[in-house]
Amino acid sequence: MSRSSRSVCHMQAQGERQKNFFDICGSCKINCCWDARPPITLEREKIITEYLKAHGISIDNPFVHSEYTYPRETADGYCIFYDRATRRCIVHPVKPETCVAGPITFDINAKTGKIEWYLKMEKICTLAGVMYRDKALLEKHFEIARSEILHLVRKLSPEALKTILKREEPDTFKIGEENVDLAVLNKLL
Repeated sequence: MSRSSRSVCHMQAQGERQKNFFDICGSCKINCCWDARPPITLEREKIITEYLKAHGISIDNPFVHSEYTYPRETADGYCIFYDRATRRCIVHPVKPETCVAGPITFDINAKTGKIEWYLKMEKICTLAGVMYRDKALLEKHFEIARSEILHLVRKLSPEALKTILKREEPDTFKIGEENVDLAVLNKLL
């Protein structure tokens, strides 16, 4: 089995743990798939491309390659992988790293050498409210989110990382912090 095939299988297994979130996210009136532009690694781009091909899903030019790589948006600003009819991601088992991590997000404080972890407020994410009230669920999800985000920041180019750190994440509150790899901090110099 190839490395990318193993990654797809691993991500599909991770995707299974999110199925229970569809009831929450599918009925939400706020849409985190609009104007999101989630960054992805080159590895994830390849995995998503393989997933699309394997499932017979044809999307012309699904990615934007600018300061960083992210899924293209529709004319009305939705992620190209968001199905408005079903309110689901068509690449859910292999979706972008920060989409897996949501509603947990991050920032990197170069002065302190820390990666800071944030949870979105319930007013912008119903799932965040559910997690906040269920500490065991939040703890379990945080470990997955942490792993995805740390992998992302290690793999992104310096330009990509600097660009995404400029995007504001309003309506969040800090839930923790930890030291970040020196190699990641060096990207911010």
